[in-house]
Amino acid sequence: MGKYDFNEVVDRKNTYCTQWDYIEDRFGEADLLPFSISDTEFRVATPVLEVIQERVAHGVFGYSRWNHEAFKGSIIDWYKKRFDAHFDMDWVLYSPTVCYAISVLVRLKSAERDRVVVFSPMYDAFYSLIQENNRELVENELLWDNGTYRIDFERLEEQLQGAKILLLTNPHNPTGRVFQKAELAMIIEICERLGVFIISDDIHMDIVYGNARYTPILGLVENPTNMCICTSASKTMNTPGLMGSYLLVPDKLLREAFLKQLKQRDALSSVSILGMYATMATYNESADYVDELVVHLESNMHFLKSYIANHMPEIHFEIPEGTYLAWLDVSTLGVSKEVLQDALIHVGKVAIMPGETYGGKGFLRMNVACSRSKLVDGLERMHKAILTLRG
Repeated sequence: MGKYDFNEVVDRKNTYCTQWDYIEDRFGEADLLPFSISDTEFRVATPVLEVIQERVAHGVFGYSRWNHEAFKGSIIDWYKKRFDAHFDMDWVLYSPTVCYAISVLVRLKSAERDRVVVFSPMYDAFYSLIQENNRELVENELLWDNGTYRIDFERLEEQLQGAKILLLTNPHNPTGRVFQKAELAMIIEICERLGVFIISDDIHMDIVYGNARYTPILGLVENPTNMCICTSASKTMNTPGLMGSYLLVPDKLLREAFLKQLKQRDALSSVSILGMYATMATYNESADYVDELVVHLESNMHFLKSYIANHMPEIHFEIPEGTYLAWLDVSTLGVSKEVLQDALIHVGKVAIMPGETYGGKGFLRMNVACSRSKLVDGLERMHKAILTLRG
């Protein structure tokens, strides 16, 4: 057993928790066991908790700066140690959230009515983010091929002609694909040839299983000015409530334009002090936590696969290459989304996101970043619901 107990059950009710206290907003019922929003049920690593407690005890929380070596250096060192990627500290920019950063970049690198290409199914927030910025959303549908997803490069090249931005997610939410170097190299080649800027949302980068390897896209070319990475430690450490993310932007002019938007237009340049300390403690002192977290999550994925095979063989599930999101193929159940959700909610009393939310008809997205006991409870509830749908 490791240093951290990821099977500890932490009661999150009555803490204004989106997943537990506001589950009724999405599912219409309050008394459900939730596997919905993508945060974890785990306490943060000891160094993160200690540094936050120490900072809170200080008692003063005035305006603070992020543009210093302590913050940016922790990020650069993490990439070097974790991914053997060597990036310039000047590339690091702060953003309150990943989606804010992407929204600003979409405005900076395209004009209204320009096309933004995204692999689908996709993270649901991208739909509104692109459309509310008055850009045209173009979906490149990943091909479901014998239990895995692959990129339709021929179709992608067609769609990128005349487009301004490719919005990549790596590892991919919700499918769990971790794109290989060869795939990323082909994406880069097409985008460079057609003058398309790449925004890579890599927030799930630390959660990778088996032989899969996360590759930061910026490390694959000598002069990566036509791309950037938007990410955060918050998905790994379960600190989204503290706010704080960052970008890696090699293009100096784009960095200056982003900072102008952040500070002068949106007045958001003062960092969340607790979010910044959490990021530094994650990257400087919590590698052991991340290692143990990945082992626990992969174990949960294997348990899920075994349970489904033994009790719900109608459902097809392959362990993803990354993320803590299980993408379950329920198409052979032969029922509509509405019928399936009605059974899950009213019979099983369990909340699992319908794949249609992400553009994946006939799927469910289940968050397994929880204790084993919660996962077992959820699967038993799911099984109870599925029994009512069998002819």
